[in-house]
Amino acid sequence: MTMNIIVVGCTHAGTAAITQMAKLYPDARITVYERNDNISFLSCGIALHVGGVVKDAGQLFYATPDQLAGLGVKTNMKHDVLVVDTDAKTLLVRNLATGEKFTDSYDKLIMTTGSWPIIPQMEGIGLDNIVLCKNYNHSQAIIEKAKKADRIAVIGAGYIGIELVEAFEQLGKQVTLIDNMERILYKYLDREFTDLTEQALIDKGIAIATGQTVTSFGGKDGRVTTVMTTAGEYEADLVVLCIGFRPNTGLLSGQVDMLPNGAILVDEYMRTSKEDVFAAGDSCAVRYNPTGQHAYIPLATNAVRMGTLAAKNLLRPTVKYLGTQGTSGIKIYDYNIASTGMTETAALAAGMNVKNVTIIDNYRPEFMPTYEQVTLKVVYETDSRRIIGAQVLSKADLTQSINTLSVCIQNRMTMEELSYVDFFFQPHYNKPWNLLNQAGLQAI
Repeated sequence: MTMNIIVVGCTHAGTAAITQMAKLYPDARITVYERNDNISFLSCGIALHVGGVVKDAGQLFYATPDQLAGLGVKTNMKHDVLVVDTDAKTLLVRNLATGEKFTDSYDKLIMTTGSWPIIPQMEGIGLDNIVLCKNYNHSQAIIEKAKKADRIAVIGAGYIGIELVEAFEQLGKQVTLIDNMERILYKYLDREFTDLTEQALIDKGIAIATGQTVTSFGGKDGRVTTVMTTAGEYEADLVVLCIGFRPNTGLLSGQVDMLPNGAILVDEYMRTSKEDVFAAGDSCAVRYNPTGQHAYIPLATNAVRMGTLAAKNLLRPTVKYLGTQGTSGIKIYDYNIASTGMTETAALAAGMNVKNVTIIDNYRPEFMPTYEQVTLKVVYETDSRRIIGAQVLSKADLTQSINTLSVCIQNRMTMEELSYVDFFFQPHYNKPWNLLNQAGLQAI
């Protein structure tokens, strides 16, 4: 008997699962349902496209429906799954091109429906020139509308918002960045780092409006003209919403275990609480190693890993998911920035007892012809000394040090252990005591 596998949503996780399954289960019948007409768009590349670094948005797709079809996968684009019945193992699907509805059945179901931007319901939200930033169509809309816009407001100072602000400024626009937290990149970086990055944006003429919440939008002739917040109002003829994502999981509502925000809970083999139903990517919660709890951290890296594991564990538990540290990086003008695990702010907010070491030093010996300053912060538990988070910022690219610390967190290493890890020394790259060793030694 042929195994029937259905994948709902050709997201990063979906694409990873499909390509892996085509190799692992050549005799299975793999069917994909995707409501868009394109797949696997790297939304983290939108700002690069807007800023003209990547000229052709087509390069931001890393798979096409034809490639999947070439693997023998039945790829149904422009098909919307309306109902999933996990007891009967059936789906009700609508073909968006013809309007026709039909049912399909599965032996194994992989839900990779991803996330969707949070859209606040408020006055004026329906005005023209208020756009989202998630998929290929959004990226095209932003580029077209930005050509005619002079004043652009970006709402949400996370990674996508910050990258867009920089891209718009480089296009010569007047830019305002609005966020309800008191500083930018609040989720990723502590104040020592956000103070520097905010100054870098301000130096370029970007207006930063933090600590205020958008309340409504004003318009003229159906197009947006002003953004009203709890602290004032800002003129804008284009508004981009980047206020975060929520998991797209309505199809499984009440059928599998979820977090309160709707993120699907999966075990370390990507299995949901319902037999034969797997999930991966932005529709899921992940195991967050700094706390050991489930958390919602939508990142393409997590999604690709989880999709691959869903495929590998489809028939029997084979490869365990190692959890995540939520490791990420960003370039803001000259600064190379990366972070992993919890910030001190987040740890204190979670009621944890933590200490930190912050090192500000030149990253290589002063006898070298040039050297740049680096700021490294490592956060650790006071009692166990276990490392739970780290951040780095420098004009030199030292971001890989955060990947190293991500491994340390995953392996529950302590500051003592970090002090004496074997790291190389070479004057081109670092000092005799590696920066990470220095952080450990300072904690002792």
